[in-house]
Parts: sequence; structure tokens; C-alpha cells
Amino acid sequence: MATITSSKLFKIACVALICISIGAFKNIQSKPITIFMIGDSTMANKKNPETNPEFGWGQVFANYFNANATVENHAVNGRSSRSFISEGRWDSVYNSIKPSDYVFIQFGHNDQKIKDSTRYTNPYTQYRYNLERYVKDTRAKQGIPVLLSSIVRRKFNEYGVLEDTHGAYPLVTRMVAKDLNVPFIDLQWLTEKMEIAYGPEASANLHLHFKTGENPYYPDGKADDTHLSFKGATEVSKLVISAIQQQIPELAIYLKTN
Repeated sequence: MATITSSKLFKIACVALICISIGAFKNIQSKPITIFMIGDSTMANKKNPETNPEFGWGQVFANYFNANATVENHAVNGRSSRSFISEGRWDSVYNSIKPSDYVFIQFGHNDQKIKDSTRYTNPYTQYRYNLERYVKDTRAKQGIPVLLSSIVRRKFNEYGVLEDTHGAYPLVTRMVAKDLNVPFIDLQWLTEKMEIAYGPEASANLHLHFKTGENPYYPDGKADDTHLSFKGATEVSKLVISAIQQQIPELAIYLKTN
């Protein structure tokens, strides 16, 4: 009777483990999921995309996923972590979350509105607790939260240095992600590098810059360094996809392969 050596047993075990892992990945990938997106205008879908040159990065995000992942973009212009809750928008998302669904959370731009009591939040108190609520509520539904810092504004000073405009909000987002062990995509850092790589002049193409009469949607011209053009939205979306591939492999299997 032939004997099986320890080395052969080890090889058999390795093959079995690989087969089990592949089978597990296939089962995960075959399970439909929804990716909910909550945030502000930099993420939101825009009206009249056929003529409107403004795009949120979430507007093109779904293009990178296969048929087993549905992207629901609930981000809305002008919303902060506070107003998204007070207007009942979070309740609507929360009631729809199913086990294994993802919730991408990106606020901060409008939490800074210190002259608007319906939107402003102290970054160290209400903003932090709002983020914690989103995370804990998502987990209560067996969903998977993902925190993102805000994209930078294109604000180069006279020396060609990109200046920060978000203060403590991105840092607090990072802190919440660390304290609650949440996947964190640092879009502030990623878009900062992107803007600097394009430079003070060429980076205007990532945003909304039109002279009078140049674009029919803005006949009087436009100079907006916060919101994104289709090019800008596509570039930001690619940064998020790359971060998913590196940091969230269990979600990356839902990405298109070509």
C-alpha cells in the first residue's frame, strides 16, 4: 500500500485551500450587492447630464462595476452630515440596507457652513458623532461602511502652492475610521496629489471654467474650483476605484475586468 508523505499532504492541503478560496470568491461575487453613496455635490448625480458640464464623481462610479453590484447614489447638492440626517435622507438609505451592502460616506464641504445653522457642524463633536452614527447604523444592518475624506478645492496661491480649505474635517474622518476600524479612502490626499500633478493652470480642466459664451449651459461664464467637470469626476472616480483595489479586495471582485 502506497504511503502519503508529509510533503504530499501539505501540497494536497494547499490545493484544497486554494480551491475553497476560489469557490468562496465565486460565491461572494455571485451574490448581488448594493453600494449606497451618501454625501454632497462633489459626489452627487447632476441634472441634465446631456448638456450640463458639471458632474459628481459618484455619477460615473457605477460604470466600473459588473452586473452583480448596483450603485445607488443618494448624495445631494448642499448637504452636510447634519442636514442629510435632519431631512430624513439617511432614514431612507438605512431602511434599504441589506447584509453585505456597502455605504460610502463623504461629507465635510457643507459642514463648514458656519453661517448656516441647518448645515454647520463642529468637526470635533457633531460632525464626528454624525459619522459614527452612519457607521454604527450601517453595521447594525450588517452592511459595510466606507469613510472618505472630502476632495480638495482647486485653490493655488500666488506661489503655486495648493492651499487647504477643509480644516479639521478630513482629520476627524480619519480618526473615526481608525477608532471604529472602518475602511478609509483619503480623497483629500489623493485629489491633492492629482491637482498638484496637473498644476495651477491645467487643473482648471478638472473643474468648471468657462468664458462668457464658451458653454451654452453657462452663457455668462463660470469659474468654479469646487465642483467637477466630466474629466474631473472621471479622474476622481478612478482614484476611488484604485483605492478599492488596494484596500477593499472583497469589494474589488465586483469590478469589471475589462
